[in-house]
Amino acid sequence: MKDGMTEMSNNQVAGLKPDDVHWVLTVPAIWNDSAKHFMRLAAEKAGISADKLTLSLEPEAASLYCTHITVQKSGDTHISKFKTGKKYLVLDAGGGTIDITVHEVCERGTLKEIHKASGGYWGGTKVDEAFIEFLSEITDVKAMKRFKDENMEDYIDLLREFEIKKRAIDTNTSSKVTIKVPLSLSDLSKEITGILLQDKLPTTRYGKQVSLAAGGKSRLDADVMRTFFNTSMSNIIDHVSGLLQTADCSGVETILMVGGYSESSLLQETMKKRFSKLCIIVPPDAGLAVLKGAVIYGHCPTAIIERVSKCTYGISITEMYDDKRHNMWHRKVYEDGSARCVDVFSIFVRAGDKLVAGETQNEKTYRPINAGQVSAELPIFATTDPNPRYTTDIGTKKIGSVNVPLSGRGTDRSVVVRMIFGGTEITVECEEKTTGKITRLNVDFLM
Repeated sequence: MKDGMTEMSNNQVAGLKPDDVHWVLTVPAIWNDSAKHFMRLAAEKAGISADKLTLSLEPEAASLYCTHITVQKSGDTHISKFKTGKKYLVLDAGGGTIDITVHEVCERGTLKEIHKASGGYWGGTKVDEAFIEFLSEITDVKAMKRFKDENMEDYIDLLREFEIKKRAIDTNTSSKVTIKVPLSLSDLSKEITGILLQDKLPTTRYGKQVSLAAGGKSRLDADVMRTFFNTSMSNIIDHVSGLLQTADCSGVETILMVGGYSESSLLQETMKKRFSKLCIIVPPDAGLAVLKGAVIYGHCPTAIIERVSKCTYGISITEMYDDKRHNMWHRKVYEDGSARCVDVFSIFVRAGDKLVAGETQNEKTYRPINAGQVSAELPIFATTDPNPRYTTDIGTKKIGSVNVPLSGRGTDRSVVVRMIFGGTEITVECEEKTTGKITRLNVDFLM
């Protein structure tokens, strides 16, 4: 893919060199740090230099795109006309994930996140899954599995046809929806069940709502087609409703729908009906909003000036044991006779903290335990609990580690560790106090 895009760029711009290109890779906002790190490593393995690569969160990219265009042709309701202080919710409905962020317009057209990114795996593929379950019921579960395994080309063609049909269905559709059942699936159904598909259909719960016409064309009542959206849309509606009731989202007047799934008429109409008091905006080319916004973000990554931490982040340290503060189960006696408390969660940022992009949110000073240490491994932990005590607490997970170099000898050496969380990725910086040496370190999220 990287080579193909490079070739396309060279055809458009003569004399383009690899160093002239900066790559922007978009990822869902609900992904954790390990998933984002994996994508970065994959891109680097594909030949993209680390310093030429930026990760962009998909709903942020779409939001930026919509600040640069008139997203609604009638009237003047578009994000670029929002005044400073206006809040809006971004619903990025893609194939796999639903990413939701809430932004506030700041001075000079910059944006800040006012509620941590959230969402779930309720995208367009959830509708596809419901359709496949329907086919499994009217044909046979084993037949459907063999169909997918042995006739992949037919399976993909079937999903492509369904994709077209699901974009067209809306709340007012009353006519039947026609979807061709591949002959290979009909044959497998007969082979396994011993019954022709047209004879089996009347025995299912869809007997009065689905029929099989000549040429293998299935005719579905529109109501059946709409049921495929139920799980996906109910999750989206419930989640958005919950968000709008939070204090952070007070004053939100607009929902901006982007992503390919947002082009579904049924999803649009359902959102407008449920949130009738809000302005629902679907920009032209909603499915391309993330792609086009990523280009803008690549040119101006400082356009998102503030984000909200989804987790509490920190590292595991040891402290001198204090029986008034520490749990005895974490007490450990070292060779020098000192009693220390291990697995202490040293917090850098808490879940819900406002993180200004490019700024150090916190810094802490640490010293080695042993005089001869030449480096210190600092394991990084995360939890949704805003006040964790130990890294062994329930819900706390080790997400990565960073190896800090130490110069000299002795336990009086100190190193200042700074973590920067305001961007799309975590950055760690260490400064040795004795030498003044500053090192920017990579976090290994795939331990």
